[in-house]
Amino acid sequence: MSCPDFPKAERLRRRPEFLQFNDGASKMHTPHFLLLWKIKDGCATRVGFTVSKKVGNAVVRNSIKRRLREFYRQNKSLFISADFNIVAKKGADLLDFHQISTELAAAFGRLRKKYVQ
Repeated sequence: MSCPDFPKAERLRRRPEFLQFNDGASKMHTPHFLLLWKIKDGCATRVGFTVSKKVGNAVVRNSIKRRLREFYRQNKSLFISADFNIVAKKGADLLDFHQISTELAAAFGRLRKKYVQ
């Protein structure tokens, strides 16, 4: 298990940090999530989470973000050195933590295999 914290240095927090994904970001779709990333050499991995109003009310959206943060905390070793934005699609609110973990671990496993030889 990885370090169980999520310090500010590992978070995307400001609008310009999220807007960087609009131009030239790589993307991968899973059934319930869209993964966007931009490779950053020599920088720490940073992660942001986006859940639009299409997915439930505020309570549901915050619940999804809490589960995504917990996935990141437990699986930091799967992430490559890049900036990531994990976007929840419609239907993500129906998943429990185990289903979210399984789906994202498979996606990040494929991503890691692609970039780390």
